[in-house]
Amino acid sequence: MLQMRPGCECCDTDLPAASTGAWICSFECTFCTACAQERLGERCPNCGGTLCPRPTREGAALERNSASPVRVFKPLAG
Repeated sequence: MLQMRPGCECCDTDLPAASTGAWICSFECTFCTACAQERLGERCPNCGGTLCPRPTREGAALERNSASPVRVFKPLAG
């Protein structure tokens, strides 16, 4: 199950579980669309992996499996 981290690691923009503007790598590093595409070239600065759009989690699925409250913020990434 995805952690669904709550914010962009580069700019700290909120990315709730239902957001269609979140991108992740295979390690679940999380970035907003602007950072993923413009700053990072769709490559994770942590592992070098490809960033892909993160699926959303809403409604009953989110109630049963809540999103992570843990924020990772590395403003110098990318």
